[in-house]
Amino acid sequence: MRVQLTIALSGLLALPAYSAEINVNVQIPQLNVAEYHRPYVAIWVEGPDQKALANLAVWYQQKSTSEGHGTKWLPDLRQWWRRSGRTLTVPVDGVTGPTRPVGTHALTFGAQHPELGKLPPGDYTLVVEAAREVGGRELVKVPFKWGGAGSGKAQGTSELGLVSVASKP
Repeated sequence: MRVQLTIALSGLLALPAYSAEINVNVQIPQLNVAEYHRPYVAIWVEGPDQKALANLAVWYQQKSTSEGHGTKWLPDLRQWWRRSGRTLTVPVDGVTGPTRPVGTHALTFGAQHPELGKLPPGDYTLVVEAAREVGGRELVKVPFKWGGAGSGKAQGTSELGLVSVASKP
């Protein structure tokens, strides 16, 4: 009995580890406007049917102000809110965080991510949505291969700059 169990466990240890990874760069451009507010940003993965499969990041104002808590304006990220945001109870550990300043922000997500780890290898779309108070709203989509090598990019026109994705097996 012990020999069979030992053989079975050693077979499991011999399997290759699944270690897919995506590197995401999101640029928030400098805008020349009278009243500037950092944008709220949501980053998620969609399947071919455009269903949200994995929330990767949500940046919003986390401090309460005289106008209320920042979660009040999360529905302004319209596509994200409709697809998965309204079902979340924020904050979400490892997903939500404060708004980010102007510049390029590098993020890395691997198979150990709770939602990405469940995805089978295949073709997906990274979606980045930004909405800004006294500003606009923009949505950028970049196709990528999860579990394979590749890269893609898309250029925003107002609230987002260049968004790029590089995947590794």
